[in-house]
Amino acid sequence: MTTEKHILVVDDEPAICELVQSYLSAEGFRVSTAEDGEAMRRIMASTPVDLVILDLMLPGQDGFSLTRYLREHSDVGIIILTGKGETVDRVVGLEMGADDYLAKPFDLRELLARVRSVLRRAGASHKRANADTIVRFAGWRMDFSTRRLFSPGNLDTPLTTGEFDLLAVFVTHPNRVLSRDELLDLTRGRSAGPFDRTIDVQVGRLRQKIEPDAQQPTLIKTVRGAGYLFTPPVER
Repeated sequence: MTTEKHILVVDDEPAICELVQSYLSAEGFRVSTAEDGEAMRRIMASTPVDLVILDLMLPGQDGFSLTRYLREHSDVGIIILTGKGETVDRVVGLEMGADDYLAKPFDLRELLARVRSVLRRAGASHKRANADTIVRFAGWRMDFSTRRLFSPGNLDTPLTTGEFDLLAVFVTHPNRVLSRDELLDLTRGRSAGPFDRTIDVQVGRLRQKIEPDAQQPTLIKTVRGAGYLFTPPVER
């Protein structure tokens, strides 16, 4: 794989940083490492970064705080590393804006698949040059070429990579019930594991941004026992 994508690994375990850096570098990525949030900020201030692989358990400022910081200051892709079985940590990380997660200890091939998936989703829209690059629904305007969403009041509404990809699936499959497995496959190219709440968390975040009332959603409805339904007409 030939690519100039820059990946930043933030982990306080040198062995993990070295292992991931060696493996991903061999796959054609440029890889930097940082042992904490301060080092992460220094690197990101000096050079563009496409994706951050972020351990949640860090000394000083933990991965949750850094995830929040990253999401407030950039649209960089984020994959969080969590302890095995730490479902709550994964959910909180996703709620803060991470695009995907991986539990330690992890298989390097699985990490590579997640990295490629997040980068592919983030860059896919730049290859689109057809008349459907802009769609409208319920007063909202979604631009696939720039991956931007504008409110009915024409305000730019920032979305994470995962949120944008999920909304893209909804607007291309309106008035169709989509199961969690279908949504996970269409957005991330994988099936749901036991207790996987990735889609539920992303739907909740998306509702907070586009619904008039996230507690009484009308655009993305839950179909009990089946999945989710995107209700508004979509104009291309």
